[in-house]
Amino acid sequence: MASTPGGNRRTRVHVVSDVHGNARDLARAGEGADALICLGDLVLFLDYADHSRGIFPDLFGTENADLIVELRTARRFEEAREFQRRLWAGIGMDKAAAIEKAVRKQYAELFAAFPAPTYATYGNVDVPPLWQEYAGPGLTVLDGQRVEIGDRTFGFVGGGLRTPMRTPYEIDDEEYAAKIEAVGEVDVLCTHIPPEVPELVYDTVARRFERGSRALLDAIRRTRPRYSLFGHVHQPLARRMRIGATECVNVGHFASSGRPWRLEW
Repeated sequence: MASTPGGNRRTRVHVVSDVHGNARDLARAGEGADALICLGDLVLFLDYADHSRGIFPDLFGTENADLIVELRTARRFEEAREFQRRLWAGIGMDKAAAIEKAVRKQYAELFAAFPAPTYATYGNVDVPPLWQEYAGPGLTVLDGQRVEIGDRTFGFVGGGLRTPMRTPYEIDDEEYAAKIEAVGEVDVLCTHIPPEVPELVYDTVARRFERGSRALLDAIRRTRPRYSLFGHVHQPLARRMRIGATECVNVGHFASSGRPWRLEW
């Protein structure tokens, strides 16, 4: 904690989300802060801004990545899945084993970059069962749980809701709502996905509405946290807005910007 000229102690927390393979900047993200918060999506499967980066182009090449992005952007999800099935059949590799090997390689680098203390929850493209293997003693993983940082209470809810994309950590609306309920009233509500507000869930580059949570929106209106922090939507129409007494902030730009969002009190 930092001291002010009057002698009062202040707390500063840095927040990141959607790291997507950016281990270099992650290693510096906690500098000057009392704690780092990470809201998930460590893995980079496919970079929609640079189709040469990620697990998919590493396995199948940039031209195939270009096509899969085109199909998904056009919401031709069944065609995209069929195209991927043909690609996997063509290389003769076990899909689950190949993806796990690639994810483990990224996790080994990313978890080693986390400073202590870090408080983290899962994103929708993360693989929760693997986290405990890589999380060091300075990392606290929270999902549907609360923690005190300084004199404020932070609640964490990870993962995403079901979509045609079928990413690794998508759960039913009811299960997600139960985790929101378990967190209860907090000062800062930390989630991977945003509340279900059009300006917060529309991605201007992917040109689609991502799934936000109605349960999260209802909880914000009911419990009135100081902040709602989230990521998931990389290029939203609005990066921040107020919902009643709550300042809602999208911090999901870390992969491209390399800069954490700062919260100080």
